Amino acid sequence: MTQSEQQLENNLIRQLEGLGFENVSSKVADIKGLEKNLKTQLEKLNAQSLENKPFSEREFSSVLNELNKGGIFEKSKLLREPNINISFDDGESRRIKLFDRINLEKNIFQVTNQITVKGRYENRYDVTILVNGLPLVQIELKRRGVEMKEAFNQIGRYQKHSFAGTLFEFVQVFIISNGDEVKYFANNPSQSYEQTFFWTDEENKKISDLSDFAEVFLNKEFLSKYISEYIVLAESGKIPMVLRPYQYYAVKAIEDMVKNTSEGGYIWHTTGSGKTLTSFKTSQVLVDMGVKKVLFVVDRKDLDIQTTTEFNSFSKDSVDGSENTSSLVRQLADPNKKLVVTTIQKLDRALTRENHLNQFRHLENENIVIIFDECHRGQFGDTNRRIKDFFKKAQIFGFTGTPIFADNAKGGMTTKDIFGEALHKYIITDAISDGNVLGFSVEYVGRYRNKNDFTVERDIEVEDIDTKEVLESDERVEKITKFILEDWKRKTKGGKFNAILAVSSVEMLKKYYLAFEKVKDEDFKVATIFSYQANEEDKDDGSLDVEEVVNIENQHSRDFLEKCIADYNKDFSTNFSTQNFEGYRQNLQKRIKGEKKGYLKREDKRIDLVIVVNMLLTGFDAKKLNTLYVDKNLKYHGLIQAFSRTNRLLNSDKPHGNVVIFRNLKKFTDDALALYGNPEANQVVFKKPYKVQVVEFNEILKKMREITPEYVSVDELKSEEEKAKFIKIFRELLRKKASLETFLEFSFDDLNIFAQEFENYKGKYFELYENNKKNVEKEKESILDEIDFELELVVKDEINYDYIISLLVKIVNGGNRDEDVKKALEQIKNNLKLKSKRELIEKFIKDNLPQLDKNADVKVEFERFLEKEKELYLE
Repeated sequence: MTQSEQQLENNLIRQLEGLGFENVSSKVADIKGLEKNLKTQLEKLNAQSLENKPFSEREFSSVLNELNKGGIFEKSKLLREPNINISFDDGESRRIKLFDRINLEKNIFQVTNQITVKGRYENRYDVTILVNGLPLVQIELKRRGVEMKEAFNQIGRYQKHSFAGTLFEFVQVFIISNGDEVKYFANNPSQSYEQTFFWTDEENKKISDLSDFAEVFLNKEFLSKYISEYIVLAESGKIPMVLRPYQYYAVKAIEDMVKNTSEGGYIWHTTGSGKTLTSFKTSQVLVDMGVKKVLFVVDRKDLDIQTTTEFNSFSKDSVDGSENTSSLVRQLADPNKKLVVTTIQKLDRALTRENHLNQFRHLENENIVIIFDECHRGQFGDTNRRIKDFFKKAQIFGFTGTPIFADNAKGGMTTKDIFGEALHKYIITDAISDGNVLGFSVEYVGRYRNKNDFTVERDIEVEDIDTKEVLESDERVEKITKFILEDWKRKTKGGKFNAILAVSSVEMLKKYYLAFEKVKDEDFKVATIFSYQANEEDKDDGSLDVEEVVNIENQHSRDFLEKCIADYNKDFSTNFSTQNFEGYRQNLQKRIKGEKKGYLKREDKRIDLVIVVNMLLTGFDAKKLNTLYVDKNLKYHGLIQAFSRTNRLLNSDKPHGNVVIFRNLKKFTDDALALYGNPEANQVVFKKPYKVQVVEFNEILKKMREITPEYVSVDELKSEEEKAKFIKIFRELLRKKASLETFLEFSFDDLNIFAQEFENYKGKYFELYENNKKNVEKEKESILDEIDFELELVVKDEINYDYIISLLVKIVNGGNRDEDVKKALEQIKNNLKLKSKRELIEKFIKDNLPQLDKNADVKVEFERFLEKEKELYLE
């Protein structure tokens, strides 16, 4: 028999009682009871400062007034204040604390359940953990077998309908569980289900069962320390952020090393796992411990700016990014500047000049901490020796997603040689298994026939001395360019995402840029960015004007980049040049990311493809980037870093990162995964083959047809339970189709359903969403409201003005106008992006198209129609 939600709730409360929580369910059943209990607990916590006297009614009213100020973020900050100032009846002000961060054992833990709160609706919350009377942890349960996403959506309803303006805005951690699985997340109403996390042990083994989770995470000692130290308040978004388990173990490992040893070490956390947040929290904890100075070192200027920005987004003005070596020296000399972010290049210059050294020589024998980002790159060699020779007592730690081992050290030093032992590991297979990053779809494209043996078709061996001419030939570049233009729409879901093309050299970059310029249409936006040598030898008689095309491929790299930036300026109404290279780089990166706030002048346009040699292949995160085309040799850490540009989480419309390779890198890919994952990593990292996924799609389809044999059968579903079952099954079909569509060989011919029939089912799916939304607007509660429809999967490929026109032209030129009109109206009906224009388009199709002949200019006629309708509306 399946365990009920009530049994699950009762068992959890009994377990918490066994862990030392006081059960106050009989006393705390509503907001009034919550406030009364809060008064008692704050009196106990602050007994000394209150001289063992209770709050008067007026005094406690003052306390509640303080607690009711601001929203979730302000309350999270208030909780962490050493104390708050309250006016007492005797005219004096006294300071009381809400949470004791110094003596954690003095905090008072209680548990209650089924608190009733009246907001827009009356809601009852499952299990609430109170700390000093404040609700700091909220747990929502579902019976075994129910998907946890429903509990997540239920909390979303509470946040929308009844949390606002109550003490529940103090919640720091939400927990959802169906008994068999349990996840936790921060109190951030705008986050998605992707920001919910499983807890694990130190070896990254998932703790799935609710009772096991409670034993580890909800014991009083751990929970109070986690709330006190391991929640980050991000100033930029005004949101609290919880550390994932591997981040917690990394911070704790470094904290323990600094407390108990004089040694260093490194953290191996895979690319995309949130190392910046981990390193920030590490730095913050170390500063709070009393470390005199924490120096965070990156190895490039763009990472310096990026890391400073990200650190300050977690805590406003916590870091002054050192703009130059003199600025760095001033910060090193300033005893009040506890945390400094800089590049290794600036630190090295500071250590090689006597006048700089004299200003911060007092740090020579101080117990400072130096943390290196991506510690496998610039910290080897003379710079490393200078740092260790000067900062004699410094403890040095490194973060990396791709350590250097003996296998990829090329005879040089390894990460262990430089930093010591790995203190915590979270490798790529862990991250993909946990759902913290996406897996990859890797395709190898392009085979070349051996001219000496026409019976053999083989991949080019990239090391062969005679293949360079083939790899760099104009014919090959042209073929790959055309392939990308044909493949790009499929991979990026019609432009919802964007792509990078990585090439082997600046010379090859020039070839590709010009090749795209010749064959792409105006709407396809290509950009490039690369480093050039200031003293590079010109390959012609002088610098070319950026408008000149003759022999442009052979010009100085800086001049070529000027031409590319000029193209960019024309496309996006910007005004950059190589003189403002940094501004161009930042604008390009934001455009790839799809960031619009206060930065981009043409928000309606973004980059479709960026051609690079090395830039953007490491240390650059963009959720809107989902495809990497590779025409260069990659090995080991370089390969994993490059692949990982594509696998940041976004939503269900991005099932994996796409990698398309035009070189023979299969062995290097396998070797890299074996080094950074394990020998079986392929099974986790790569998505299932096309034919396997086709079988899975058809199996899901069979289950759907059992409850809705035809799309019209959806209308016959009576109960909400039946509708919910259809929604969940069809959602699985949508997810599987989203993955299948990225394969080159995808065809509806392989599926046991016609394309139009699938669209008809999709229309019914969307109708259920629309009808449920109307019920919610009428304030009718529905179980469907807790199901995530994942609407991004319903939206078709990017629909624009040209799509509408092509649809109308097809109707005008169609042989069976009535049938074409019927199909077009069905497509429009099922398309979310045309929803706002639907009535106008339908009116044009019904009233105007019948009057047009085949020679009519449909675009002109449709624009006239729109103008006329606009005039009628304005009248």
